[in-house]
Amino acid sequence: MERSSGRQIPVVVLAGFLGSGKTTVLNHLLHHSGGSRIGAIVNDFGAIEIDAMAVAGALGDSTVSLGNGCLCCAVDGSELDVYLERLARPSAGVDVIVIEASGLAEPQELVRMVLASEHPGIVYGGLVEVVDAAEFDDTRARHPEIDRHLGLADLVVVNKLDRVTDASRVPALVRSLVDRAAVVPATHGRVDPELLFDCRPSEERIGQLSFDDLPRRDRGEEEHAGHLHAAYDSLSFVSAHPLDPRRLMQFLDSRPEGLYRIKGYVDFGPHDTRNRYAVHAVGRFLRFYPEAWAAGEERLTQLVLIGADIDVTALRKELEECRSDGTPHADEHGMWGVLRYVQEAGDPADR
Repeated sequence: MERSSGRQIPVVVLAGFLGSGKTTVLNHLLHHSGGSRIGAIVNDFGAIEIDAMAVAGALGDSTVSLGNGCLCCAVDGSELDVYLERLARPSAGVDVIVIEASGLAEPQELVRMVLASEHPGIVYGGLVEVVDAAEFDDTRARHPEIDRHLGLADLVVVNKLDRVTDASRVPALVRSLVDRAAVVPATHGRVDPELLFDCRPSEERIGQLSFDDLPRRDRGEEEHAGHLHAAYDSLSFVSAHPLDPRRLMQFLDSRPEGLYRIKGYVDFGPHDTRNRYAVHAVGRFLRFYPEAWAAGEERLTQLVLIGADIDVTALRKELEECRSDGTPHADEHGMWGVLRYVQEAGDPADR
């Protein structure tokens, strides 16, 4: 272990429900950090680390990726310390650490873990909650505990305001739910990095929110059962065989109501040999984003599906039936259904 330089690095928890745009916010920060070096801990819910793949520089030495579970269910803060040690060592040159929580994580548990950390090189830097303005009413109806999450936040990013007709209604509603937190409107996750890097709680806020103030129960199955993700199932699907675009669109158009979130990458094979397609679905919202294949990259379809009361076995069978039959050129219009949902050039994804 390296000796501490004496400077404490703020650790910011970036939370928000499924599809709110946390990965987009993190990518924006990484590209517009003003020279600050950001260390990222990306926590995916599902066996395939889709969010980590989508984070700029995910293969760099300043990113730690945690898949197939929620960090909030770690046994104690010492598990988090293992990851913080890697990013907070002086030789890493990191100025701020951002924990991108799983979309089903419990923010108060992550805050508790940071506050309980015994690592001398870090300090709690605040909780940033990202809200999807277009899905906010449905999210509150399905999960009223979101109000409690907002009550803990130090900064709330009301994202995707370009998808609502009244851009002032949701921010005003959020302001009525927070406890002195700043509420910032945004589209495509574009927020001023200084808001996050400087979002350490005020002296009054530190006095109000401490480790002891967070409700605590003995850890165990009872506590885990109360977490958001306990009510959700996830399906991870990988295929080395290209998918047929028409069959995939039929699957997506008929997806059940309980299938709330789909994310990942699709290989359409000879239908488009240049690109893979990032797919992003939240509720009924659907977008594809063509991305050029990297040289030598293995061409796989990798999808994670998250939902409540979904038939994982049936969904997997339906996806398997989306595989191409090997005659893609027989249908020259096969990609039209996909292209209807392709993001316009220059308009970033909200993931």
